[in-house]
Amino acid sequence: MKVKFRIRRFNPEVDKKPYWGEYTLDNVEPTDRILELLHRVKWEQDGTLTLRRSCAHGVCGSDAVRINGVNKLACKVLVKTLDLKDGGQIQVEPILGLPVVKDLVVDFEPFFDHYRAVMPYFMPATPRPGDGRERRQSPEDRARFDDTTKCILCACCTTSCPSFWASGEYIGPAAIVNAHRFIFDSRDGATQERLNILSEESGVWRCRTIFNCTPACPREIEVTRAIGEVKLAIQRNGR
Repeated sequence: MKVKFRIRRFNPEVDKKPYWGEYTLDNVEPTDRILELLHRVKWEQDGTLTLRRSCAHGVCGSDAVRINGVNKLACKVLVKTLDLKDGGQIQVEPILGLPVVKDLVVDFEPFFDHYRAVMPYFMPATPRPGDGRERRQSPEDRARFDDTTKCILCACCTTSCPSFWASGEYIGPAAIVNAHRFIFDSRDGATQERLNILSEESGVWRCRTIFNCTPACPREIEVTRAIGEVKLAIQRNGR
């Protein structure tokens, strides 16, 4: 089948403002991934197109873009899932809320600044057992935060959030998800510190429960639920 691509282009060295580049690809298969087609545009038609990707298997999260207005990983979206007819159009643009470096590549530093702010690392509540064993945890305690261990830091959830678009100071869903992973870890001892950070003006209360974040997550994390659980923990003083 034939597919038309409409790609948001911007090179700050030569362009005063973004514009749409239009390309047509023939012999597209329903099982082709959007990343493969973007490669074809770059390799066969316009070598100046800039995009970010690494593993191409939905693990690294580096190829997050907006496809037909929805945040997705280009390597995970198949043409057949877009329900296109022959000659149909696919629109691809960079994720919103972060500075565009060039074309589909954005600057992730503001996103990672928020991530680092919630102390996304294990801070043990007790010394390591003297016999050298690991800090044991029941299956029930592990299940409490299992969902939020799946985050790959692709920024799909954060950059789908209108509260983040309105204010880049908002810490964002991804940072809250990663805080959740440690807040509810029974072995961790920094729960209150993280909750104090998330209680600040730019923290969890900027969430308006719009639910954009949950369907945007390529790992199917229940993002809105995790945010709600963190809000509740703050209200219950860490419990």
